[in-house]
Amino acid sequence: MRVLGIETTCDETAASVVGLSASGHGDILSNEVMSQIAEHAAYGGVVPEIAARAHVEVLDRLVERALRVADVKLKNLDGIAAAAGPGLIGGVIVGLTFGKALALATGKPFIAVNHLEAHALTARLTDGIEFPYLLLLVSGGHTQLVSVRGVGDYRRLGTTIDDAMGEAFDKVAKMLGLPYPGGPQVEKEAMQGDPLRFNFPRPMLRRPGADFSLSGLKTAVRLEAERIAPLRPIDIADICASFQAAVVDVIVDRVRGALRAFRAEDGHPTALVVAGGVAANGAIRRALTRFAGESGLRLIVPPVALCTDNGAMIAWTGIERLRLGMTDDLTFAARPRWPLDVNAERVHNGKA
Repeated sequence: MRVLGIETTCDETAASVVGLSASGHGDILSNEVMSQIAEHAAYGGVVPEIAARAHVEVLDRLVERALRVADVKLKNLDGIAAAAGPGLIGGVIVGLTFGKALALATGKPFIAVNHLEAHALTARLTDGIEFPYLLLLVSGGHTQLVSVRGVGDYRRLGTTIDDAMGEAFDKVAKMLGLPYPGGPQVEKEAMQGDPLRFNFPRPMLRRPGADFSLSGLKTAVRLEAERIAPLRPIDIADICASFQAAVVDVIVDRVRGALRAFRAEDGHPTALVVAGGVAANGAIRRALTRFAGESGLRLIVPPVALCTDNGAMIAWTGIERLRLGMTDDLTFAARPRWPLDVNAERVHNGKA
């Protein structure tokens, strides 16, 4: 089985071909990604209109290259998968429409993929783990702790009630005058700084449940930066180190709460999986490695190239769903919001 995956939900245009071996393991035959960092750097963040236009300009060539590198022709594919949300709606429409067109032209099955589900299932591509497992998804737009029970079967244990983790990193970087994208810059500065200089708050620490809150921490950073302005290079490094230390403490505490909730209903997880762009942060990885060891858990963090947005995770999710007979028709609409656990979303928003 070989599936083409297309990803255009934010500011990476990506296309990949992934195969399924006879033994059931995934094989990444190609994984092409075109970053838009240069286009958005001047604005300090992603501009949706620019992102959508950039996807239109490169997607056809990127898909062609992914097929060529994989040495696979369109007619020999077993399915076409495209991210249908959640994300910036203009970009989502570009990739989804392109995927539908290919499926229509070739008569191949079409799979509309939830971008969050793709992150959730990546560890099965890289490590072949079994269900159920505990997922920490931390990215620019999403921060969630999820019990991954099966394909299409998810129970959300915690989420952010305000800012996403990656968003908080980017906003702190912006207020300190660091270049975009901010997350890697904050980590780089933190390596040179003193994490004990500023005693920033640890929101939600030791509270019941597994929800996150990051807006108060972000505000504390802003107030401290304003208090000691003008900022010297050492001040920036110390703020970044202290901010990152606070984030790490919060993550470990919230994962601990999620693990308790997981065990209460789903038993012992086969692993703790970390996914999303923020999973590339070394301090977070090291802290979770220690936590997993203390908790008797296997920690799985996919390679950095598969933590950030990519087409391989979309293609693999297409394979996971296709082999279960879960396909979609060409009327499937793009979704700017698409929660993994619809029931949790309703409860969290106070809806019936």
